[in-house]
Amino acid sequence: MLEDETDKRLAVHEAVCAERYGQICKSLSDGSLRMSKIEYLLYAVIVAVLIGPGAAAEFFKKIVGM
Repeated sequence: MLEDETDKRLAVHEAVCAERYGQICKSLSDGSLRMSKIEYLLYAVIVAVLIGPGAAAEFFKKIVGM
């Protein structure tokens, strides 16, 4: 009887851990997409700083169509 209870508790524990692992993988994947977006924004800011804020503003106006 004790072995059956232990097996049951172990099976429940494994199921809970598998669900948690799935959520962790999903969170890491979503975080990776967000970090890629942030990385591209940082590259844009670096370029804007290197070419100067005035030139970056003119370039942005041309892109937006103002």
